[in-house]
Order: sequence, then structure tokens, then C-alpha cells
Amino acid sequence: MKTNAMRKWIEVNAGKRYGNFIGGAWRDASNGQYYALYECALPDNKLGEFPDSGKDDTDAAVQAAHEAFKGWSRTSGAARAEMLFRFADLLLENREQLAYTLSAEQGKVLNESLGEVKRAVDEARFAAGEAARMNGETLPSAMPGIRCETRRYPLGVIAAIAPWNFPVVTPVRKIAPALAYGCTVVLKPASATPWSSVRIMELLQQAGVPNGVVNLVIGSGSGVGDPLVANPLISGISFTGSTGLGIRINVAAAARLTRTQLELGGKNAALVLDYADLDSAASQIVSAAFTCTGQRCTAISRVIVLKDQANDLIRLLIEKMRSIRVGPAWEEAAKMGPLINKGQYEIVKSYIEAGVREGAVLALGGERMRAEEPGYYLAPTLFTGVTREMRIAREEIFGPVLTVMEAGSPGEAAELANATEYGLAACIFTDGLRTAGSMTEALDSGMIHVNHGTASQPHLPFGGVKNSGFGPFSIGHSNQEFFTGLKVVYTKSGG
Repeated sequence: MKTNAMRKWIEVNAGKRYGNFIGGAWRDASNGQYYALYECALPDNKLGEFPDSGKDDTDAAVQAAHEAFKGWSRTSGAARAEMLFRFADLLLENREQLAYTLSAEQGKVLNESLGEVKRAVDEARFAAGEAARMNGETLPSAMPGIRCETRRYPLGVIAAIAPWNFPVVTPVRKIAPALAYGCTVVLKPASATPWSSVRIMELLQQAGVPNGVVNLVIGSGSGVGDPLVANPLISGISFTGSTGLGIRINVAAAARLTRTQLELGGKNAALVLDYADLDSAASQIVSAAFTCTGQRCTAISRVIVLKDQANDLIRLLIEKMRSIRVGPAWEEAAKMGPLINKGQYEIVKSYIEAGVREGAVLALGGERMRAEEPGYYLAPTLFTGVTREMRIAREEIFGPVLTVMEAGSPGEAAELANATEYGLAACIFTDGLRTAGSMTEALDSGMIHVNHGTASQPHLPFGGVKNSGFGPFSIGHSNQEFFTGLKVVYTKSGG
């Protein structure tokens, strides 16, 4: 069984000391500082020691990427694609070990981790193809004898700053397109989940990526993130994380006119509007709400349902939420893991307490589970009787908490859905083609899903509006707008 294999693998591989990957070599932290990383579900189990790096390490990594850019940007698209396809194959070959690493440090159940690695494979393969899709245009000239065209060129050194909730797919989502378009990268993973990034670097090196093209610096936001964003050799910053931090990064980048690609928070709504198959809608909503223990930007955290279907939908939501088995990654039947750490657990609990205090009905959950165990497990939680003014209706909770609001009409449902600062993803459940069309137009969301949950695909653009994102969408061909610059060329024929 994979779950038993995971425990054995961790026993063999945990406890090592790791360094930064700079210029194609593993280096100790220049300041000699390290911190211990512990297993999410077993907080006393030490997984390893990682650098608590600072400005010197960060600047060295940026310099290595800057030097490597001179050669990598001139490497043919076919050669870049070949390396990325090889990297994708290596991700797939090492899928189980990567999933063990991911589950150990982040806490998600093993099937989710295996799925995340496969998603990284798919995105890497799509990005490899982008090396041959770096396209410009030939346009008609307003003057005779002049040829007019646009050309794309690699932007430069990219700062890739990744979050802790998807420590495999998010770094790959930033690194693979950067390399495909001819850029070089300095990756700063979340300090809570650096172990997966170490393995990603090893596989990139094994795939034949030249020295300095991809670099890894591990440490805190103040120690690594701030000097990385401030370095004048950085041409673009791709950040995934909280809205507050993203705005701060954007302000710093704007002072140097540095390009940014920001994937930020979400408060995603599922609108249930005269939909006959409520059982299917409830299944889709619960899956989208509680995958990754609700710790993902595209999680559904709000349900907005027409009043005449509210009672039936709430009953089905409770029924499906009660069937979620909560437990550690290595437990075969587990469907939802612990929150990543005590700090996140306390944040989510504070929102549950605020919901009760503000008058919402705690219809299910809200309590800690498996309290005799060291992991921070929280029962899937449902609030009903929620109004738009409540904090649980407006703010991103980032945990296994779902709220239900009732609307009198589709128009009111759209108004409630838009009544937050966020605009990442939304779902519409309806049997009416006209309703689906009008709601798609009305919702302020970067991604809209009709009659299914917030599951994106590895070749379509991914991003949000309002305080959920800024800059070109990631994943799809829209990445070209971030990772490349544009030149306009006018050529006069001879004579």
C-alpha cells in the first residue's frame, strides 16, 4: 500500500540538511543559519534542516541567473522544449516520492498529492510546447516598401515566489514557462514547504538544464523575498500568495517599473440557480470547498442559493460533508488532511468564532478532530443564515469552512457574489442557458465554471480580477504576455 510506503520512505529520507541551489551547485547558507522543518501531521517529526538565507545568498542567485540568461536566451526553442519534456518525464517517474515529500510537509492526503504532481507534469508539458509558440505578427504597412512585424524576446531574470499550499505545481507553473520562453529563474519557495522545491531542482538538473538557469534560495520573506524583489537585475516577479503581500510586492516593483504577475486571494462563490440535480451540485461544491483542507485560492467558500432550493441543498451539503474522513496522508481512507500548522488552525478557528458571534448558524463542524493526535485537524464546517456583512462572507478564511447565503433572484445572487474585494473564480449551477449566459456576464471573476466545481485545466489561462490578481494570467498562452517583451520592426526593402 502506498500509505505504508510513504511512512517507510519518510523514515529513510527525513533528517537531512539541505542548501541553496545557486549556479548549478548546492551551497550552504552564507550566514550559517538553518531552521528545522517538521512534518505537518506529526509536528514532532523532523523532516530536515533548511537554510534561513539572507541578502548575500539571494544576490548570488540573481547574479547566477543573470549570467546564465546570456546563453539560455539564445538557446533554440527546440532545445529548451526538449529539456522541459525530459523534466516532465522525470516528474512523472518520481511521482510517488514527490507526493510523499509534499504530503509530509504540507499535510494534504496522498491522493491529492499524487494528483498535484500529475498536474505539474501536464503543465510542464504544455509549457514545453510554448517554446515553439513564441509568436509575433506580420502586419500590413501603411507605406509602400516597408515590412512591419512584431517579435517576442525573453524578458530576463524572473523572481518566482511560491506559496505553501501547492509546493510542487506552483513552482513548476512558474519555472516551466519561464524556461520555455528563454528566461532564467530564482525560486523562493514558502519557508513552510521547501522540501519539494529541493527535489524539483534535482530533477531540473537531471533533465540537463544548464547551470544558473534555475536557482533556489530558501528563507523567510524578509530575508529572501524582500532583497529578491528589490534586486535591479530582476526583470519580472511572478508571485502567488496573499493579497496584502502581493500589493506590497507590486508597490516595490512599480518603483522600478518591474513587471509583475500576481495570483492572489479568493472568496469564491457557487451560485445555485434553479438547478434540478442538487445532489450533483452539492457533490461538486463539497469537493471544491474541502480539497486541500480548503487551503487553496480557488476553493469554494460561499454558496449562494435561491430560497426555494436552500433547504434541500443544505441537507445535501451536510450529508456529503459528514462523509469526509479526516486524517493524515498515510491513512488509506482519509479524504481531508490537517491544516498546515497551529498558526493556520488558530486563524480558521477565529473565523468560526466570529461567525457564531455575528449571528450565523453553525450547522455542522467547527470543532477540532483527532485531538489526541498532534496534527491540527478541523472538522468540515458549514454556516447557514449568513449575511453579506459578516466577516465569514467577505474575508478569505483559507480553511475548511463553507457558508450559505440565500437570494431571492438570480440578480440578487450575482450582487451577493460580487460583494467582496475578490474576483478569482465562481461556479454557476443552472439548467437555463439564458441564466448561464447572463450570470457569466454579471460575475466579477477571472474564471467562471458552469455546472461544475472550480477545477481548472493545464492549458487554459488562470487568474483573477479585483484583489485576486494583477498582470497576465498564468498557465496558458497568456503567459507570453508576462515572460516576453515585444519589439516592433520596420524593414525597408533595398533600392
